[in-house]
Amino acid sequence: MKVPAAGETLGAEEVARLRAGMALQMDHYGGGRLPFVCLQAKGLVQHMAALEGPDAGRVVEVLDASGGYASACLGAGHPRMQEALRDGLERTGYVTDELGSLERTLLLEGLFGPQGLWADRFPGSAYHASGRNSGSEGLELALRLVLESNFDRRRMAPKPERAERRTILAFEGAWHGWTQGLVSLLNRRHYRLGIPLPPVEGPAGLDVQFLPFGEFEHLETFFAEHGRKLAGVFVEPIQGDAGILVPPAGYLRRLAALCREHEVLLVADEVLTFAKTGRFFGMTDAEGPIPTDITVIGKSLGMGVVSTSMVIARRELSVRSSGAVSTSDLRPLTSAVLRSGIQYLSGEGLVERTGPLGEQLRAQLRKDVAQAFPEVFQEVRGLGYMNGIELTERAAGNLGKLRARLLDAGIFVEFMAGAGRRSRGLRYLFPAMRIAPPLIAGEADLQEMVARIQRGVRTFVESGS
Repeated sequence: MKVPAAGETLGAEEVARLRAGMALQMDHYGGGRLPFVCLQAKGLVQHMAALEGPDAGRVVEVLDASGGYASACLGAGHPRMQEALRDGLERTGYVTDELGSLERTLLLEGLFGPQGLWADRFPGSAYHASGRNSGSEGLELALRLVLESNFDRRRMAPKPERAERRTILAFEGAWHGWTQGLVSLLNRRHYRLGIPLPPVEGPAGLDVQFLPFGEFEHLETFFAEHGRKLAGVFVEPIQGDAGILVPPAGYLRRLAALCREHEVLLVADEVLTFAKTGRFFGMTDAEGPIPTDITVIGKSLGMGVVSTSMVIARRELSVRSSGAVSTSDLRPLTSAVLRSGIQYLSGEGLVERTGPLGEQLRAQLRKDVAQAFPEVFQEVRGLGYMNGIELTERAAGNLGKLRARLLDAGIFVEFMAGAGRRSRGLRYLFPAMRIAPPLIAGEADLQEMVARIQRGVRTFVESGS
């Protein structure tokens, strides 16, 4: 199929073919998928066509402010990734984790070796790493590591001194993935009901408790009352699906200190925050790195080219023999892509510049979007290139129309569910528009994104939606 230029129109047969192709893919959105198709992309620009309505088939140029679930940090078709794929296919091979690999060695040595990029946080003498296909699989392995730390593999029974530690602390509104093992870490009925969950009682029981995110008093009280029963804590440095919730200063460091004090494993879910907060890791504050026992990174780690994640854990944490074998554990080609991409991000300073550029972006969003349309938005939150604008209750009921108007204005954004109803008397949190552009977006790109968001929202308001 020849792709028409922006402003031109696909033929009726081509539209019908694209509709049929979309119908062949399982719909995970309950009939709420957007009736648009991406025809081609380069950098931040995507050429899309509507599949429904009076403009069906019309090709529009769309600026990407989402990065494909915030994963395509180098946009589409980046030359560095083309080079990495060509080189990797030609020379790296495909051995599994049962054998060593030169490319895997180069990647891990460059990250965790004595002079490694992340050696100050994760020295190879104290940490080791494993690769997985996705963030969900990475968090599944993290959960296994926590549970097996309480297990005596020789006796095949819980360690007597850790037998009471069957509680996991998670946070309201969190999103760690929707595989069966992780559903228990979500406090949302929509994802939990009808899905078999681990039993709470018995030696293999798992009790998950939830707290509102970012509240010091509730955290202190919980550890004082339940610290001796805790096995692990799962936390996002910035809550993504809850609406880009940034914790107050000192909260994450205090959480880490409480975990050390009570001998609790701290798991940082950095699948979304990786490389987007002005630093590679969101578990960082003015004092420097915040210590964790397990850190899971993903999304931008794959540069938008491969779907992958990495679990970085203290060396004493592991699972029973063959219990974590994965077909995809840092295959050589994946390692080549990661190594080349991380070197590029670091060498070009793309991660660091998201700090000041993100501040400018939020200032523009507050002035030109949130304050300009108070009937649609109520709060701007974020850090670096992770930004959210919470909707009002009225606007949240018209998300489909809002997204269509934004696409018509040439901008693609994603929407987060929001934390919803929270405990302890905290206010309801409605869905939020997420602006998490690829890291290649510069100042002019961000300004254009805001301008297009503003145009789309204005059309939405003027249409009486």
